Amino acid sequence: MHMTRRRVAVAGASGYAGGELLRLLLDHPEVEIGALTGASNAGQPLGALQPHLVPLADRVLEPTDVETLAGHDVVFLALPHGQSGAIAEALSERDPSVVVVDCGADFRLSDAGAWTAFYGGEHAGTWPYGLPELPGQRERLRGTTRVAVPGCYPTVSTLTLAPAVAAGLVRPEVVVVAASGTSGAGKAAKPHLLGSEIMGNASAYGVGGTHRHTPEIVQNLSPLAGGEVAVSFTPLLVPMARGILATCSAPLADPGLSGEQAHEVYAAAYADEPFVHVLPPGQWPQTQSVMGSNAVHVQVTVDPAAGRLVAVGAVDNLAKGTAGAAVQCMNLALGLDEGLGLTTVGVAP
Repeated sequence: MHMTRRRVAVAGASGYAGGELLRLLLDHPEVEIGALTGASNAGQPLGALQPHLVPLADRVLEPTDVETLAGHDVVFLALPHGQSGAIAEALSERDPSVVVVDCGADFRLSDAGAWTAFYGGEHAGTWPYGLPELPGQRERLRGTTRVAVPGCYPTVSTLTLAPAVAAGLVRPEVVVVAASGTSGAGKAAKPHLLGSEIMGNASAYGVGGTHRHTPEIVQNLSPLAGGEVAVSFTPLLVPMARGILATCSAPLADPGLSGEQAHEVYAAAYADEPFVHVLPPGQWPQTQSVMGSNAVHVQVTVDPAAGRLVAVGAVDNLAKGTAGAAVQCMNLALGLDEGLGLTTVGVAP
């Protein structure tokens, strides 16, 4: 028996995450796209802001309020950090059964102190974390009505390091240097993201443990290690629109570990994961291979002279890094096939 298609609303439809969500949802066989909202862009046709979304070009953006978003089976919140809490609470009061998927950071962190330190303001709470590939997490997401979609850097960093940390291949002191494209900074105009500032330029930011995604990476890896994992995270901004390439390393627990042994551990850890692809030995991830897809490409080796494990991961920050993860989690929450509306096929070159 064919079930009725679920009505979904997207708050923040004019932004990069909202646009990517709609691109994926247009290909989803079980959903019908309902209200599209945008705060400052309310009243404008979507086609003026997201011209690539041709089937939705004539849809007019509505205000982001509870009245507009109520009455849907699923509501995606692709809003600035700190804005999801109040809307989610009001939606729950109106309809406790609505599935709310937050693409922002409001409900990712379990430690209220970490929220205050890195984001400021009052912590809205903690929802089931939308990374099904973490141990036990898929079960928590099945049938839930609340999902906190992970940050893009934590997604790729966690998945690139998780098998090594969980298997005890490394000591709990990891270094992550991750290069990201400009869409990770959002669509709002910012002087440092002007074309003339970005083209032909690479820069570091959030250096010295100050980036907001640092506590999220710590939160993900520490349970796998059975204790606190120290994370040194440095993000880089590079001149491309999409993608993250994360180079992750940690000191070996056993100096005799070989690259082949490490690769076997990774291959076994992700053997049944539909969206994590461990590349054959010697082949290294590149961002164009995952662009537009929900796939994560991972490779691992050992640097024997330095006594370190080195793993590299690539992800599309807007797809598996945000919108793809949101759809993947929606599928689990609704009891659908986890991969519906998603692909592992990238767009290259």
